Amino acid sequence: MRIIAHLDMDAFFASIEERDNPRFHNLPLVVGSDPLGGKGRGVVSTANYRAREYGIRSALPISKAWEYAEQARREGKLPVVFLGVDMEKYARVSEHIRTLVLQLTPTIEQASIDEMYCDISECGSFEQAEKLCRTLQKKIQHEEHLSCSFGIGPNKFIAKIASDFKKPLGLTAVRLNEVLAFLAPLSVRKMPGVGPKMEEVLRVKNVLTIEDVRKYSLEEMKEEFGKWGEALFFHARGSDDTPVTEDYETKSIGEQETFLRDTSDANEVTSTIKKLSSSVFRHFKESGLVSFRRIVVTIRFDDFKTVSRSHTLGKMPQNEKEFIFEAIKILLPFFDVRENPKKKKFRLLGVRVEQFK
Repeated sequence: MRIIAHLDMDAFFASIEERDNPRFHNLPLVVGSDPLGGKGRGVVSTANYRAREYGIRSALPISKAWEYAEQARREGKLPVVFLGVDMEKYARVSEHIRTLVLQLTPTIEQASIDEMYCDISECGSFEQAEKLCRTLQKKIQHEEHLSCSFGIGPNKFIAKIASDFKKPLGLTAVRLNEVLAFLAPLSVRKMPGVGPKMEEVLRVKNVLTIEDVRKYSLEEMKEEFGKWGEALFFHARGSDDTPVTEDYETKSIGEQETFLRDTSDANEVTSTIKKLSSSVFRHFKESGLVSFRRIVVTIRFDDFKTVSRSHTLGKMPQNEKEFIFEAIKILLPFFDVRENPKKKKFRLLGVRVEQFK
């Protein structure tokens, strides 16, 4: 019997800042890009639970978060504190939490900086698995003064969904014979790969819940959505054979920046891609990876259309200067009719590397 746990830190970035700064205790706290008095161009990275009462959530445009905060202020509510991201500090805390978990269970997969999967099948029963997770919660609280939530299930898919059920400091266990009933009433948005656009496609077909997906046969799902429809079919039935992989494989290294105002200034855009490329190349060198084969440049225009262009290298750049040169070569067509015939302004610029050895 497989027993998989999903550990998800509660409002991770914001909780760290609140812990380290007692003056923020019990205040609505938002970690993300600078709101610039409502004119900021980035997004919210994390909002604590007090800020979520104002409607502020992760990935919300920072300008909208500022708008919600101002509305709350006018209503006489507590003011919202906005802080920048300190990724180095968060990474140190994440690594320590990983060390604490490894002391009690050896098979873990780091899914992101604030979540991980643990294969705790050796517990032998869900009762023992729950005890182990409670012990880990207390250990993390004692050592880091932070809370986390656990989901326990027969596979990663179920454990991931369950961990979000009773936040903060929650623990939800879903046994194999409970899976179908657990999933049935949930929105299709809970399923991997179902975003707003796919949700609308499914809504037109009157598929609103995971139980609704089960009305369709495997053949119908494959015909309608291809290989992804097949995954949807099995997930709707709680099936997921994905193993917990101990070695985390880096898929890409990249950075992006949103301009303070939309721009068509070639000097500003070129200067930005040089800065991003320099940082990406430095992070690659520090990663311990040997080489990469692909450079990707991403552009978001002032109409929010986003495009990416890549170049597969015959030979990896030997230094930062060569890397910047390759990135600029990909960027240049966006200044003329080849990639930007309507001369749209730039809103966001990103650079990343892929296909590592």
